[in-house]
Amino acid sequence: MDPNTRQADSAEVPVMADRSWTIPPANGLGTVHCDPETKEQGPMKVICDRGALQDAVNLVSGAVAGRTPRVQLTCVKVAAERRDGVGELVLSATDAEISMRVRVSQVDVQQPGETLIPADKLRAIVGAEDADPTLTLDAEAEVCHIRGTDAHFKIFGFPPEDFPPIPDFADVVAGTAQIPKSRGFFSYRAGALDTLVARTLFATARENSRYAINGVLLKREGKRIEMVATDGRRMALSRAAIPSTDKEAKGVSCIIPTKALAQLQKLYRDPDEVVQVAVTDTQVYFSLGSEKDPHRAVLSSNLVEGAFPPYEDVIPKDQDKKVVFDRDAMASAVRRAALLTNEESRGVRLRFNGKQRQLELTSRAPEMGEAQVTVELNSYEGDDIEIGFNPAFIIDVLKVISEQEVVMELKSPNKPGVIKVGSDFLYVVMPVNLQ
Repeated sequence: MDPNTRQADSAEVPVMADRSWTIPPANGLGTVHCDPETKEQGPMKVICDRGALQDAVNLVSGAVAGRTPRVQLTCVKVAAERRDGVGELVLSATDAEISMRVRVSQVDVQQPGETLIPADKLRAIVGAEDADPTLTLDAEAEVCHIRGTDAHFKIFGFPPEDFPPIPDFADVVAGTAQIPKSRGFFSYRAGALDTLVARTLFATARENSRYAINGVLLKREGKRIEMVATDGRRMALSRAAIPSTDKEAKGVSCIIPTKALAQLQKLYRDPDEVVQVAVTDTQVYFSLGSEKDPHRAVLSSNLVEGAFPPYEDVIPKDQDKKVVFDRDAMASAVRRAALLTNEESRGVRLRFNGKQRQLELTSRAPEMGEAQVTVELNSYEGDDIEIGFNPAFIIDVLKVISEQEVVMELKSPNKPGVIKVGSDFLYVVMPVNLQ
């Protein structure tokens, strides 16, 4: 059936009584008709836990395209499958930049099959049926039925075969005739990878003509893994050790888009889960799971093209002032000092007094007023110094540091400051002119 024809017809259907109605089409994607008395059954039929289905739909919706002439990219592919006699529901979505596949195991697959339906309608329906512990999905051709206790939703979709193919993770690792073998592969604990991502993702450029810094650099060499991000005014670098069993894995260097890593953070379920990472010349793949379910969720993304800036060159080597402070005390002081800043006077002045082991933070905004906050330092080495920073850049980094004791190193008012936690995290931030 032609989607345009469906749209024209649905516009003339009135709202029905009780729980039977037609939902108007969105973006020309067809209509959703609800009729609790309809009894059609399709070749695909599955009964699934509503909560688990909602979680999966919310996750894959992160890979659904917004406005696009390719309607398949605004849909979710729903496939009922059986693996080794065990049923599961597989939800897939892609916007042509990133792709996602999430498996739902809390299901009873009565008949395998697949369907392709608008993501916004699926998400709205599953979320609205919150009184039902389970939902029944069955599909025939391009029509999917979703049934609750007292409602039936009939969704017009599209041919499942029109959905762009998403490679299986195992095929990427092994390589097939259609899929080049990955040039780098390693496994890592989800909690450890999440820490690396969280400590760098915030420093990426949101909008910048230098496309290569709109992502995070991932480097894996020997026993170490490293992630780096910068927006030109600050840089975050986080390192960690690779498990000993993976020491011989090939080296990897690639730039992963910000959006892909933001979606990856949403896929984490258990810090002890295993994340398998495979990198090809143009894409990166993440597979999350456990020993029983090794590919619970798979995310793939195109890589950012271009060369990442030579970040080692911007790390100061001659800092002669060292400050040790309490993370929470500093975060509170910076937030309060920032209350009297504006677009014209965005910086906060930091006056370090080594003799008194104190830091005075001040801010001033024309026609608003002034702020002054004092915080005690754990220790201070070097001459006294005054320097200005964008308070948001200090607050951002303190949010991703879990350690209570933090080190800051300084040189002069016009040189960048460095914030460190041990040897595995380093943050370089440029000062602001407060004159």
